[in-house]
Amino acid sequence: MSIPKKTILSQEVVSKMLNYAMDKAKELDIQICVAILDDGGNLAGYIKMDGAQLIPSQLAQNKAYTAVGFGIPTADWYPIIKDTPSLLHGLVHADRMTIFGGGCPIYIEEQLVGGIGVSGGTADQDAECAQAALLAIEELEMSTP
Repeated sequence: MSIPKKTILSQEVVSKMLNYAMDKAKELDIQICVAILDDGGNLAGYIKMDGAQLIPSQLAQNKAYTAVGFGIPTADWYPIIKDTPSLLHGLVHADRMTIFGGGCPIYIEEQLVGGIGVSGGTADQDAECAQAALLAIEELEMSTP
């Protein structure tokens, strides 16, 4: 009996993702914090750009945690819960839950392998930086035979 191979988020890919997010932030002229978590919610990579504020550090980690915990982008949460008062007022009190843009799940070969969180700009800018980082995954999948 063979054990199925688990897809993981390699440190090489994590480093590339951090750089892609920072490159996009420089293009947008913002300073961000970027956190990447593995599928167990463990910090796999983190960077705080020079000039980034203190609070975005924790927000980036919470966005990544929410994204990997549910497998959907953090920006998708508000539209899902806005018309259900019990969810709107209750879910946001869950530890580390974040419902604004900047957090994305990381999938490799359709397997959830982690989450990325970006904070420091507007929610839209943070999401743009997270999406830029996900290009590293697309490059990895295109280069894999």
